[in-house]
Amino acid sequence: WLATLNNKANQSTYSVKAKHIINASGPWLNSFLETAVPSLSPRRKIRLIKGSHIVVPRIKGGDEAFILQNKDKRIVFVLPYQQHFSIIGTTDKEYQGDPAEVQIDEWEVDYLLEVFNEHFLQDLGKEDIVSSYSGVRPLCDDESDDPSAITRDYTLELQQQGSKNALISIYGGKITTYRKLAEAVLDKLQAFYTRPLKTWTASSSLPGCDYFGQSRESIRHQLERDFKWLPSELAQRFSCSYGNRCRLFLRDATHVEGLGKHFGHGLYSAEVDYLIEFEWAHSVEDILWRRSKLGLHFNQEQLLALDSYIQTHKVAMHSSEQHKAMLMEA
Repeated sequence: WLATLNNKANQSTYSVKAKHIINASGPWLNSFLETAVPSLSPRRKIRLIKGSHIVVPRIKGGDEAFILQNKDKRIVFVLPYQQHFSIIGTTDKEYQGDPAEVQIDEWEVDYLLEVFNEHFLQDLGKEDIVSSYSGVRPLCDDESDDPSAITRDYTLELQQQGSKNALISIYGGKITTYRKLAEAVLDKLQAFYTRPLKTWTASSSLPGCDYFGQSRESIRHQLERDFKWLPSELAQRFSCSYGNRCRLFLRDATHVEGLGKHFGHGLYSAEVDYLIEFEWAHSVEDILWRRSKLGLHFNQEQLLALDSYIQTHKVAMHSSEQHKAMLMEA
């Protein structure tokens, strides 16, 4: 396969070669095939099912998880969220729009509040909502009339482009089964290899762990021993968010001020630099919502200060890349 890729950050274009392509593009699954590989037709239809959640201050007794059985036979979860919030969700509704523009509807807010208020003595209103988020699930179209009844299982479709190169599309599925799904993809690819593709993820630690089975609590305790100046709240968040990878931005500091500019709520420039360099963060939304949930706490002034820093950082990185390119050409 020859794939032409566009870097949106600097508008550069480059090409890469690959033996196989795994189409794990979620709601863009079939549109990817139609635009990038028009020679291959999608094997299955998908239905986009929208789900929304609301975030409220931690409810009384909300350190536990609750499953609410609603009269429409759906269930709604009330879960502890971060340290100071509870999350209520989710809804199920077919979605026809652009997946990138999905957002909560008024009826979804009313629905979730109604379900919650029917089960708890503590009533919630719209004024209690701190935040909300929505997403779409790309589920296989099994022609069910009820969005809640559509299968959440995944289906893999193998489409060959010659005898040695495959394209595998992943229809449906949930992130909670990502390891088993990855092994199922390897099973599909086995026909293209003479050596066995062994499964290994069940006993492999995730990035940030020093060994299989290491807990977040043990990582936090070790951070507090190695960085005695680190506030316990930061040690807790870093161990949960990064594991031991946080040492990449902690290692040169000897006090909390050594982490650089403080944007508020425990976010320092050292962490921001790490997210930009190692975790592909490009914007305020990336850092405060997609890489953390610190956006629940930030005010407008703090948002603007962080955005200004990110833009300056990106300009500096771009200039450095241009300088390196000029030296290579010379």
